[in-house]
Amino acid sequence: MESSLIIFYLSILFLSGMTSAQLTSNAYASSCPNALSTIKSAVNSAVSKENRMGASLLRLHFHDCFGCDASVLLDDTTNFTGEKTAGPNSNSLRGFDVIDTVKSQVESLCPGVVSCADILAVAARDSVVALGGSSWTVQLGRRDSTTASLSAANSNIPAPTLSLSGLISAFSNKGFTAKEMVALSGSHTIGQARCTTFRARLYNEANINTSFATSLKTNCPSSGGDNNLSPLDATSPTVFDNAYFKNLLINKGLLHSDQQLFNGGSTDAQVTTYSSNSATFLADFASAMVKMGNLSPLTGTSGQIRTNCRKTN
Repeated sequence: MESSLIIFYLSILFLSGMTSAQLTSNAYASSCPNALSTIKSAVNSAVSKENRMGASLLRLHFHDCFGCDASVLLDDTTNFTGEKTAGPNSNSLRGFDVIDTVKSQVESLCPGVVSCADILAVAARDSVVALGGSSWTVQLGRRDSTTASLSAANSNIPAPTLSLSGLISAFSNKGFTAKEMVALSGSHTIGQARCTTFRARLYNEANINTSFATSLKTNCPSSGGDNNLSPLDATSPTVFDNAYFKNLLINKGLLHSDQQLFNGGSTDAQVTTYSSNSATFLADFASAMVKMGNLSPLTGTSGQIRTNCRKTN
């Protein structure tokens, strides 16, 4: 089952520091000119079959971006432990088969040229566009890791119970402003969360809309049903828009960490701005995504270009 799209809270904290590595928007212009259009077609096909896949592919990129190196795609073997069995990933991340399909198609065009890490970055952007969000220029040239870190995946992921100060501090440690943190949190306008991630808020917190809470309790009882899913944005869960922020204004944030963004604190004004100006939100989200995609990728002679995203060459 998919855990929550606590995309940003589950993954930004993975991220290493900013990098001076040089990624470029035209990395494949001559070496594989049809790479981006091929990825886009495959993503559009997957999302048209299941809207939820758009959120899943976006989340895959975030969970990868503690190095933006495709380490999250590596399968376990008898002598190698990947990150798929980490607590936040196991029975939660999905979309691996879509990435496999994309990789196969791109390999047919240009063997050994396009990295799995770049495919994840482009697929995330194309997923947002497929669900109605704005596009952005993805910087390319990442290489794929030959290692993974189960311990990092397990230890560096904050809970959806974080306070506003905890969120601001966590994002600040990775070079993000509070404004960028709020923008990135808008990813929760798509995707779903498991009952276990919001049960405590549902039954114990006062800053939650009463009718909203009542409706959620039918699918998330006080005990049992841990894996039952509810949309992070109950208004338009398969459209990448600013409804997430509008919901926060009326205490309809699903996760504790969501509602913290609008709870009498320093980010209230930013939430209000995004709730009334979709264009501003979409532009700020795109900018923050570019910044996130540039966090510590492997470039140059580091890593490799995997032929199969699930295993090293």
